[in-house]
Amino acid sequence: MRIIGAGLRMRASGFIGALLAAWLLAGCATSETPAPDRRFTLAVIPDTQNMLDYRHQRAAGFAFDANDLFVAQMAFLAQNARQNGGDIAFVAAVGDVWQHQSQDIDADHSARGHRAVENPFFAMELEVTDKTRAIELPAALAGYRLIDGLIPFGVAPGNHDYDAMWSDASHPPVSVEELGARIAADPGLRPEHRPDLIGMLHIGGLDNFRSVFGAQSDFFRDKPWYVSSYNGGANSAQIFSAGGYTFLHLALEMQPMDDVLDWAAGVMREHPGLPTILSTHDYLSVQGERKPGAILDLKRIDDRHNDAEALWNKLIRNNDQIFLVLCGHQHGQALRIDDNAAGHKVYQVLADYQDRGQSSLDAGVARNFRGQPVPTGDAWLRLMQFDFSGQVAQLRVRTWSPHYGSYSGDLPDYAAWYREHEQPGMSDEEFLAADDYVLELADFRSRFGAPR
Repeated sequence: MRIIGAGLRMRASGFIGALLAAWLLAGCATSETPAPDRRFTLAVIPDTQNMLDYRHQRAAGFAFDANDLFVAQMAFLAQNARQNGGDIAFVAAVGDVWQHQSQDIDADHSARGHRAVENPFFAMELEVTDKTRAIELPAALAGYRLIDGLIPFGVAPGNHDYDAMWSDASHPPVSVEELGARIAADPGLRPEHRPDLIGMLHIGGLDNFRSVFGAQSDFFRDKPWYVSSYNGGANSAQIFSAGGYTFLHLALEMQPMDDVLDWAAGVMREHPGLPTILSTHDYLSVQGERKPGAILDLKRIDDRHNDAEALWNKLIRNNDQIFLVLCGHQHGQALRIDDNAAGHKVYQVLADYQDRGQSSLDAGVARNFRGQPVPTGDAWLRLMQFDFSGQVAQLRVRTWSPHYGSYSGDLPDYAAWYREHEQPGMSDEEFLAADDYVLELADFRSRFGAPR
C-alpha cells in the first residue's frame, strides 16, 4: 500500500510538474508572440484653408497665428502615429489645404473659351495674390513635414488648391444694387444658394498643388506605399496595412472627369480585393445628399466634370472594393449609407469645420460683416478608429481638436458654439451625435475575409 501510494504520489507530482511546465511555456510563447492588434485609427484632415490663410496671421495684423492651429493638428498626428507608439495608421486629407489662388484663370480654360468676370460678392475668396506661394504653400509644406516618414497619407485637391478660381462669364452675378433690392423685397432670401444672383465659380490649374503634393514631391517620391498617380499627382493612390488588412486609398480631384475615374478603376484592378477608401473634396451636402454646392457645380460650367451622383453611379456603386467615401467642402457634417450594386454597404462621410471661429472669439477678434466669428477651423479633425477584434467590425467616429484638447462630446459648449451655423435643424443631442458615433461594418468580413 505504501509502495502503491508512493507511486501515485510520484505520478501525481510528475503530472503537476508537466502542467506547470506547459503553463510556463505557454506564458513564454504569449510574451514572445502577442495577439495581433486589430485596432487602428484613420485620421481625416478637413479643409484647413482658414488656418493657413495669410490674412489670419500676426504678420497681417490678426490677433494670433491661425497657422499654429494647423501645426497643432499635424503635431498631434505625428505624436500619435503608430511609429511613435500611437495607433494612427493613415491620414486622409480631403482638400482646401490653403486659401488663395495665384492666377486669374488657367491657360487651359482660357484656351477653351472660358472668361472670368468681376464678382463683388467673392472679392476676398477669389483674391489672386503672390502670398499664396510666398506664405500659404510654405505653411502647408512645413505642416505636412511633421508627419512625413511617420504616417502614409494622401491629399485630394479642393477648389482653393487650384491655381485659379473665378466667376465664370457664362453665369455672371447681378449688380450689388440689384441684389440689395432683391434682399429688401425678400428679407429671408439666401443669396449664397442662388447662382442666378451671385454667379457661379469655376476652377482650373493644379501646378501649385503638384508643387507641394505632386508624385515627384519629397513626400511621395520613392515611397513604397505610394502606388500610383495620375495627372502628375493631382490624383493618387496609397496602400497601408493595419488591423489585419491591407487597404487601398484613392485621392481624387474635385468633381473628377471620366479619365480620372478610368484611372481609379484601373488602380483597383491592379490591387484586387483590397478594401478601398476614396477621398474627394466635394461629394455630400450637410443634408447628406450627393450634390454639389450651388455656386460650384462644375458640370454646369463644363460638362466634362462628374458631380457626386455621377461619381457614385460611374465608379463607386459598381466597384465593390470601395466601402468608405470621405469628403469635405460643404460646411458641416453628414453621414450617408447606401448599398452598392453587389448589395454591400458604402459609408459616405462628410466633415468640414472650416467656418468655425471660436478661437477667434477667444482671442478677442470681432465678428465679421456676416455676424459670424472670423473662421479659423479651431483645429477640429476626424479620428476614425477601426476595430476588427470581434466577429462584427466596428468603426468609431470621433471629432477632436488639439487646440481645445478635447473630443467634441466632452466639450460642454460644443453645440452652443457651432450647431446654429452648421446644422440649425438639429437638436443639440443630434448635433453631438453627428460628430461622435459608432458604425457596425456588418458585411466587412464576408466581403474582405477575416483579418490576417
